[in-house]
Formats: sequence, C-alpha cells, structure tokens
Amino acid sequence: MRKPLLVLIASAFVFGCAQKTETIDYTLLSDEERLAAAKEMAQNTIMVDGHVDLPYRMKVGGFTLQREILDVSVRTDGGNFDFPRSKEGGLDAPFMSIYIPSGYQDRGGAKVLADSLILMTERLVNIWPDKFAMAYSPSDIEKNTQEGKVSFPMGMENGAALEDDINNVQYFYDRGIRYITLTHGKDNLIGDSSYDTMRTHNGLSEYGVEVVKEMNKVGIMVDISHVSDSTFYDVMKVTDVPVIASHSSARKFTPGFERNMGDDMIKALGKNGGVIMINFGGSFVDGDYNEKSGAVREHIVNWLAENGLSRTDSAAVAYIEKYSAENNPFPNVEKVADHFDHVVALVGIDHVGLGSDFDGVGDSLPTGLKDVSMYPNLIAELLKRGYSKEDIEKICYKNIFRVWDAVIAASGK
Repeated sequence: MRKPLLVLIASAFVFGCAQKTETIDYTLLSDEERLAAAKEMAQNTIMVDGHVDLPYRMKVGGFTLQREILDVSVRTDGGNFDFPRSKEGGLDAPFMSIYIPSGYQDRGGAKVLADSLILMTERLVNIWPDKFAMAYSPSDIEKNTQEGKVSFPMGMENGAALEDDINNVQYFYDRGIRYITLTHGKDNLIGDSSYDTMRTHNGLSEYGVEVVKEMNKVGIMVDISHVSDSTFYDVMKVTDVPVIASHSSARKFTPGFERNMGDDMIKALGKNGGVIMINFGGSFVDGDYNEKSGAVREHIVNWLAENGLSRTDSAAVAYIEKYSAENNPFPNVEKVADHFDHVVALVGIDHVGLGSDFDGVGDSLPTGLKDVSMYPNLIAELLKRGYSKEDIEKICYKNIFRVWDAVIAASGK
C-alpha cells in the first residue's frame, strides 16, 4: 500500500490577490466523497485502456461489413463497451483489439481476418463520426478528446497476421496498427506462447527477432502479453525501445499462471522503461477464481438436474440469482488494486496502466468493474490507498503516452 500523499497548495500573493491554503488527503475522505473525486478525475483526465475486444465481439455477434453493425453509439444490451458507458466512466481511448485466434495461423486467413476487423473498426467511425474517431498517435487522442470523441487506436492481438512476410509489419502500420501482441494461445512463427507447452522456438524465432527489430524501426509498440517467459526475455535483449504488456497482471497473485508477469519480468520491464497494463479478468486477478467459479457452476448444474429444471425456468432463474449472490466467486475492485500496488512496489508508478480486457474475458469481471462505466470505482480505491492525482494521471495515460512517444521518436516518424 502506498503512503498517503497530501496535495498542498501553498499560500501566496500574486498581483496582490491572496490564494488560500488547501490540503487534500484522499485517504481521509468518506467513500462517497472519494468516489465523487474519482469521477471528477476520470472526466478531466485522458483515460487510455490498452485492450478492449469490441471488434471481435462484433464478429462473434454476426456483424460483417455487409450486414448491420453493432450500434455502440447507444447503450447496448450485453458486452462491456459502448459510447454512453465510456462517457460515464471517463474512457477516452480504448485500444481496439484486432484479435486473431490461434487457429488462423494453421488454416490460413490471419491477414485477411485482421484486415476485416480493421475495416469494421473504421466503419464504426464512419457511421458515427460525431462520437468516435481513429487515433494513430497520442496527439490524435488529445485532439479527439478535446472534441468530445472516443478515440479508437488499434492493437493487433497475435502477430500471426504478419504471416511469414516481414513487409507486413510496415503494411499493418500503414493500416493503423500501433502495437502487435507477438503471440496468442499457441506458438507461432514469431515465438512461443505462455499458453503453449510445445516451446517450439524456446523464445523468439529468428524470424521473431527480425519482427521485433522491424517493429522498432517502423514505429509499432511491441506487446509482450501472451508470450512465454523465454520469449519475453528474448524481446528484452532485442528491443531498442520500451515495450508494453497491453493486458497482463501480476503472477504473484496467480501462482503458476504464466500468462501473467512474474516479479523478475516486471522488474525487467521497468528497467526497459515499459508499462504493464493491468488485466481485470477474474483468472488474471485472483488465483482462486477458477476454482470458486467452477464450484458455483457445478452446484447449479447438479441442482438443476436434481429438480428437473432448465436455466430458463422462473424458479431456476430465481435460485441461480440468489445462490450466485450468496456464493459470489468474482474478485472485487480491491483485488485489482492489489496488482497496481504490487507493480508500484517493485518498479514505481511510471510502469503501470489500465488494460481491462473488456469484451474479452466473458463474465469473469470483478464486482464493481463490470464495464467501461466503472473505472471510477478503481480510481477511488487507489485514492483510498494514497495514490495522488498525478499518480492517477500516469496510470490513465501518461505512462502509455511516454512509451508510445518513445517508439515514435525512435522510428523517426
């Protein structure tokens, strides 16, 4: 836990006018006052989220370039993202995840899928230009935010869409991609995945080394979420610029879950100047979530069978709601804040950000962080633990902007 930080405004006389002394200690406010302060910060601070899976949510929902597209300009039923809820939560720039499932690297079509999801994202902007705008740099986000629009920067989740052509790095930069998650659920041509036990390359492949170098050259951020530990350390040796983990959390709280980052990895990321953007998903936040949620599901299945009911029966709906509430398996906002505390304790406030994985982790999201309207709940918890307004600004956008600007500068663009 961070020590409380007092925000002091000293007494002074400027042009003969006295300024009053004011002291704010957010740790001493009531919960209601602290939440009000958090909501004000969210509304007046640029907020970037490193990973929101809206494009693939649209694809799974059956939306294509030829058919009606999901209307996220209004409040939607289901999902975690839409324009009204973004405005309520203060979200200004969710990185749209151009997600390529691992199967595409085997059966082909990864690049084609990536192009279709990019076009789908662009279509949202074309349909509702008063609400959404594409963003290819921090300055784009600043401009769009001033105009009251939600920015859509894009990151590609799974470098499989590069296929075996290094020229596709420049191609996807030109298409608007500003980070590439090197792997996903399986090893690919670039390197090994945290979810795959094959260890095909024991880290980055020779091609993967060239991909990282080309990303540095072109100006695309390297995203090490999803990679194996060996791949991560290989990236650290190769990259000339800071890297990001767009949606990962701290392995300390999820022992054995390689998808999260271990302490030594977080320290190496800090030394590199990079940022870990904390994932809100239940299994990322709480090492016991899978077991607890599994037990709830098993009980409900058995109860339904014993009583000869289906989930849609009114009696079953009432029972499931009551039982789930009494045996809530979901982590809470405090559990998420623990990950921020841990990263800050290891490497400082300059190396942590928001990477919710909204629309990508199903119904596992924590109580109090179920959609993009709820970021103030997390900010309030961090204020309660002694984080300052400047700390919140770093978490919300300054840290990721610093890395992004460094990547742009190194590319000469």
